[in-house]
Amino acid sequence: MQNSLVPAAQYLRMSTDHQQYSLDNQADAIALYAANHDFQIVKTYSDAARSGLRLQNRPGLKQLLKDVVAGTSEFRAILVYDVSRWGRFQDVDEAAHYEYLCKAAGIPILYCAETFANDNSTSGLILKALKRTMAGEYSRELSAKVKAGLLRLAKMGYKQGGFPPYGMRRLLLDVHGNPKQVLADGERKSLTTERVILVPGPLHEVRIVQRIFREYVDEKRSLTYIAKRLNDEGVPFVQGGKWTTNTVSHALERPQYMGTHVWGRTTAFLSGPAKKVGCESWAICPKAFQPIVSPELFERAQKRLSEVTYRLSNQQLLEKLKFLLAKHGKLSARMIDKSCMCPSVRTYVARFGGLLNVYAQVGYMASDSIAQINLRLQTAFVRRALMQKFVDCFEGQIEIVPPRKKARSILRIRASRLLVSVVLARFHPSRTTRQPRWLIYVPKSERKRIAVVGLMNEQNSAVKSMRVFLNTKYVNATSLKFRADCEWLQAGKPLQRVEDLFEILSQIRQ
Repeated sequence: MQNSLVPAAQYLRMSTDHQQYSLDNQADAIALYAANHDFQIVKTYSDAARSGLRLQNRPGLKQLLKDVVAGTSEFRAILVYDVSRWGRFQDVDEAAHYEYLCKAAGIPILYCAETFANDNSTSGLILKALKRTMAGEYSRELSAKVKAGLLRLAKMGYKQGGFPPYGMRRLLLDVHGNPKQVLADGERKSLTTERVILVPGPLHEVRIVQRIFREYVDEKRSLTYIAKRLNDEGVPFVQGGKWTTNTVSHALERPQYMGTHVWGRTTAFLSGPAKKVGCESWAICPKAFQPIVSPELFERAQKRLSEVTYRLSNQQLLEKLKFLLAKHGKLSARMIDKSCMCPSVRTYVARFGGLLNVYAQVGYMASDSIAQINLRLQTAFVRRALMQKFVDCFEGQIEIVPPRKKARSILRIRASRLLVSVVLARFHPSRTTRQPRWLIYVPKSERKRIAVVGLMNEQNSAVKSMRVFLNTKYVNATSLKFRADCEWLQAGKPLQRVEDLFEILSQIRQ
């Protein structure tokens, strides 16, 4: 008799820890169904305190599907309490897809507490689709009700879960609003009628918070400086962690420090990705807690934080540039870098992909500026091509060192580790004389190095001639204009061919 029983697996799921005996109740109902339908439970998969909205948070179901698809399972059926226990997926096709994977492997799913038979009959299919839709809709309605309840409590100043900010602690209130106890990390209220508020923590932590605000606002210290100083003094962050630029920045943003409770700045609807919410939808309760810093000091900190470049939106960056354009009537890279109202050109290039794009965004399309940008791009292209010629000519002997912060790419002789700078001098026509002139700029970090200087042709489309110098210290200004008969230019060793580089290097280093 025992051998005639069909081996089956059971899948159990409950959403929260508060659903007491839920798994046991499901298991009892499934056991009764199995006894009445000649099944024997040989394996159990379960997801305790797991939401049914998404597969990624349910290791039990994922393992069940993995075993079924692998074809190594010992069971021939899967017993589930009802459709909602299989999942409250917001897309009913997702629930159907996972069920079909099992069915395609020859292992049907049977819902023990449902009134319909999962037998592919028309009525069964309609009822199952309806049940799946209802399961998903239940989650949507419940989510909206829970959020409304949390929003109401937050507007009354009660904390809605999560860790307290550094320097503050959670205080549990009884049903009458009287203080009950300070909650330690990991402790939670036991009654739904109890409430939690924030109170100042240990005095030494409170003083650290006040110090952070004072140093940032009054002493104009940077976020990085404040974090480094706290770490150097051995001041621990939460749970013994280290202070960072982000932790200091987040501390300065906490409205709880001035006694204001704010909740609902982000949302993750139905376990979806977190999204920012507009301030008009926040739950705000002023004077909810005992403040650590004054509102005036807090607002001054927010004003300074708002000027930090990485916090500015693309539109805010462009507005600053438009103001600069209106003030001077033109734009240039040097003008942007020297401006006190705009971040560096590097920031604009990183955000918008180049100065041409930036100028187009603010409606500045002056031909001379565009020509200058195109010329710089063309020069950079020719320089890269020349460096690649050296690498190709001396394969395995010369390499290009990638650019670092505030430094360009450079050539390196592998055997000696010698660094060689490659600099191009752009052709610069003169308005007063017909003699050819060039304009050269050498970064400060490269002026002490051996340099290959290339003179570009009149179209600045290729290198016309090259000379090798022991250094380029003579270029001690931003840029230098010179003619072909310039004394220092003639002092350089002519490099007729790329193949002669090693020979010229040995001559100038003697």
